[in-house]
Formats: sequence, C-alpha cells, structure tokens
Amino acid sequence: MDINDEVIKRGVRDDALYVGRLFRDISTHEDGALGWIISFCAIPYLSLFLHEARAKPAAIDPAVFSGFSADAEEICARARHSLKLFEDTKRGIEAQLNYFEDDIRSAHADRFLNNTWLKPAKFLECDLGLYKFRGETISTTHAATFHLGVEPRRLLEEDGGPYVASITQQYGEAFAKLGATFDSGAETFVRHLTKVDFTDRDKRSSRYYKKVFNGDATAALNGILTGFQAMMNFAASIITAGSDASDLEYTVFKIRYLALYTVLASLRLLHDDPKYPLTRSSHEAVRSLIDHPDALLVTDGSGRPFRNTLMHYNLVGAAARTHADLGQPVFGLVPLYFPAHDFESFSVVVDRCVRATARGLNEWANA
Repeated sequence: MDINDEVIKRGVRDDALYVGRLFRDISTHEDGALGWIISFCAIPYLSLFLHEARAKPAAIDPAVFSGFSADAEEICARARHSLKLFEDTKRGIEAQLNYFEDDIRSAHADRFLNNTWLKPAKFLECDLGLYKFRGETISTTHAATFHLGVEPRRLLEEDGGPYVASITQQYGEAFAKLGATFDSGAETFVRHLTKVDFTDRDKRSSRYYKKVFNGDATAALNGILTGFQAMMNFAASIITAGSDASDLEYTVFKIRYLALYTVLASLRLLHDDPKYPLTRSSHEAVRSLIDHPDALLVTDGSGRPFRNTLMHYNLVGAAARTHADLGQPVFGLVPLYFPAHDFESFSVVVDRCVRATARGLNEWANA
C-alpha cells in the first residue's frame, strides 16, 4: 500500500478510536450536563475528522458515509470549516464578524430577549451562556453555535435539540464504521474531570461584550475573540487532564496543535489588517502572543505542511513520503519540519505555547 494511503488510514483510525472512547466516557460520566459542555468544545474537531475522511475515497471506503443525510453532510462541512477562524478565505475577518453579529447573536437575542411582559424584568433577560472550567471560559452558547454547523435560527427552534441529536447520531454511526468502539482502550480526559470544576452563568451579550478584549466599540470582534479564548482554554486545561503533555496520543496532540496554530494565525491576520484597528492595549496583547518565540516556531511557514497533514490526513510532498514512519508519533514528521526537535521536545514547546496563549487571552479579556 502507498505510504500516503497508510498514513491516511492510520490517522483516521486513531481519531475514530479516540472518539469512541470519548463517547464512552461522556456517556458514563456522573454528570450528564458536563457531557453537553464537552460536546460543545469537541464537535468541530469531530466534524473535521469526518469531513476529511469523507474527502479521501481512495483510502477510506465511501460506504462509511452512506447513512449521512444531505443535512448531515452540510452541517459537518460547515462545522469543519468553522475551525479556520479568520483563515477562512471565503469569509475572511469581515464576513466572520458579520456572521457572528447578524446570524448568531441576532438569533439568540430574538429567542431569549423581550419575552417577559414585565418591563422592569427585561433588564434581567440574558442571551449568552458562559461555561467555565476553574473560572476560565471554555465555551459559550454563541461559540458553540459558531462551531456546531447548524444554521443558528434552525438550532434555536423548538425542535432544535432533537434535530441536532439526529445529526450526531449519524456522526456516531459513521465513527462506528471507521472503528470507534466503547469496548476497550485508555481513559480520556473526561474521566479526570469533576463537576465541581465547572460553572455556568447567563449574561446579556450587549453588556458582556463591551467589557472584554477590545472594548465597547467592537462587540462582534469581542464575541469572536471570546470563542478563541474558549478554544485555547479547552486545549490548555481540559483535553490533557490525566495525561503527560509531552507524550500525548495522536488525536489529543492534533487537536491542541490545530487549535493553537489557527488561533495564532487568526490573531496575526487581525493584527496586520488596518481595517480592524485595535486599541493600544489590545495591540500589545496580540503582539505578545503572536511574536513569542514559541508561537513563531509553531506558525512558521516551513511547518505549514505539518499543519496540513494533521488537518487533512494526507502527506504533503515527496520529502514527507520519504520520512513518514508509521511506528513514530505523528508519523515521524516532527524532525522533518522542525529540525531542532523530536516529538517529545516539540510537544513541550506546543504545550508551553498553548498554555501561554490561553493565559494571554484570559488576561487580555479581563484587562
């Protein structure tokens, strides 16, 4: 078998096995509500796995996706593309901001505000839910909607819950065909979480977004940056629970690296675009994140093929085919793209950068 096909098959298999264990641990956790929060955080990555596997019919049997409805295919694609953040060339920064404000935030406001006849009580109505782990934001209802792939107003209809459940059932069936199972395997991070670490709170988004990140003139931008913050806190504090951050399994390393790379790349695009002026303090906060030596290494252009392999499964270029080794972590590609490092030392850099980026976003949000 061609080494590229072998890498694709192994990557898809490893992701499917991990997802099976994740589903198992969520379904048996003592706090069912926690499962929904974790699902909000994980769904774009699950969509990524399925979308990219489906795009490899030469290596992955297309019959795996025979049960996918047209809605499931569309939702899976949208959720996967949400991970591009500001790197989404079809939308760019402006269209992402417009989508957040005109579709997501507007839909939530219409659904949750102005529902009481008592005028003094209207001040208490909320349209934004915040989910926190040990005091740091890991998801919001707006961020979850951004990444779920379901059209916001469709999601908030009365039958939105059953509709999403029907899509996730199709996800589960596809993962099962790819090798996911409940039967065996190591514990995932879910087994190391306790409900006392999680809190949730409802807010009025118009008030909340004025107080975070870039100030009261850029509510939509602040809302999207809150999503960046949630992604990095999930990567920094939750998905590695119970694991050695320098020796992570393929899927966990992949999720953390892709989240880090995309957030940093998106922040650089924002920083370098004069159409979106940042306050002086915001400018300094972004520069401290994107110009840190670890961040520069992670996002260096020479490593872009490494990011592409993790994102799309396939190898990029002849050198990768020569160096690929199925017996090594991430197929032995780390020294090819980051010559000063092996997988373990590079994992230390990624871990340090993930935590620093999360911490920097938290500090910026609260400045």
